[in-house]
Amino acid sequence: MTMIRMTRMGRKKKPFYRVVVTDSRKRRDGGWIESIGHYNPLTEEKTFTVDQERLNYWVSVGAQMSPTVKRLTGK
Repeated sequence: MTMIRMTRMGRKKKPFYRVVVTDSRKRRDGGWIESIGHYNPLTEEKTFTVDQERLNYWVSVGAQMSPTVKRLTGK
């Protein structure tokens, strides 16, 4: 199954996350199909950006969002 979830980037104690489309059987930081956004929890205002058009496309073809991505997007 295709999942829309976050993969961790950045260095130790300074996390930065990319919102990616990947196969659910891959590891968290394994290969991904497409990067559609990013999330930075350490900025003054937590920064979350996502390409809404690509998100809607992947959901329309059957991709499932992880609970965290679902909460952040408000869907």
